[in-house]
Amino acid sequence: MANNISEEPQKIMEENTISLIDILLILVRQLKIILFSIFVIVFMVNTYSFIFADIIFTSTSKVMSSSSNVNSMSQTAGLAAQFGISLPMANTEPKWSYTEILKSRNLARLVLNKEFKVNNNSQKLKLLDIMTMSIVDEKTPKNEKMGIGIEQFLESLNITEDIKNGIITINFSSSNPILSYEVNNAVIEELDTYQKDFSKAKAYKTKIFIESRIKSTEKELMELEENLKIFRDRNRRIENSPLLQLEQQRLAREVTVLTGVFTTLKQQLETTKIEEVRESDYVIILDPPEVPLFKSSPKRAKILVGSLAFGLFIGIIFGFLKDYLENCPKEQKKKISKLKKYLLDLMNLSSLKKLVFK
Repeated sequence: MANNISEEPQKIMEENTISLIDILLILVRQLKIILFSIFVIVFMVNTYSFIFADIIFTSTSKVMSSSSNVNSMSQTAGLAAQFGISLPMANTEPKWSYTEILKSRNLARLVLNKEFKVNNNSQKLKLLDIMTMSIVDEKTPKNEKMGIGIEQFLESLNITEDIKNGIITINFSSSNPILSYEVNNAVIEELDTYQKDFSKAKAYKTKIFIESRIKSTEKELMELEENLKIFRDRNRRIENSPLLQLEQQRLAREVTVLTGVFTTLKQQLETTKIEEVRESDYVIILDPPEVPLFKSSPKRAKILVGSLAFGLFIGIIFGFLKDYLENCPKEQKKKISKLKKYLLDLMNLSSLKKLVFK
């Protein structure tokens, strides 16, 4: 009797457990719906990728800032020291955030106003007109058109930065490989011009300030030198007067200090003038952009594999669901039929409301 009682839960567990053979049987029974699901999903996804999806070409380049070249700065400082000019060893140039500059709306406007050829036989058009050609019409206001163009440009431009070595990767994507290449070049040129203009403006302001300080310092130095000259003319024998000696030392010290300030300002002025006329590139191009030979998207091989896997997954789910509906107990079938009825009633109710409120 006790054995029969202990065997009953075991039988229940065996009945409720699905073995690997049961799963294989279900898959074989529902093989048609699984294959049909795979076919439908693969057909739909690949039809879209082959016919409707835009073909995209991406041009890639890698750049870094010349301000990160510490070795060249130290060599320049060492060379200047041989001629009696002391340059600051610290890097006084601003630390540029290329990611923020490249993704800024100001740089986007500059590039969008440049002209490019869509193909070899076409006339040059503004990039703004090229990127908004299929979106806006002639009646669209200029501000709105520029805003749409900036959004399209920033979506096509992808910037990544390697924090360890400061290398910036610039990717620009479009449906035309030559256009992608030319725009990538234009982005680098505008970035370099942006830095040049900023540095020159900063050097010019610094030069104006130093020149004004030199004038005031020179005037003050001349006054101190004249005071020291007058003091020496009036007090030719000061050996026996400690007070006069102290006064002479004070005047001489002020002249020496101001002479040092004046010399330093002169050195800084020469350095600033050199920086103002500097024409070297601020952006170091490590890997220049090239015309892409192959499309970057859609990647049809990956799409095919992905659609096959997704179709198989959906087919197996549908197969198990269909097999369950076919072989479930009568009580479960009654519940499912009631559920269908409720769903149909809800659909009819929503359609009735639509008809009433039209």
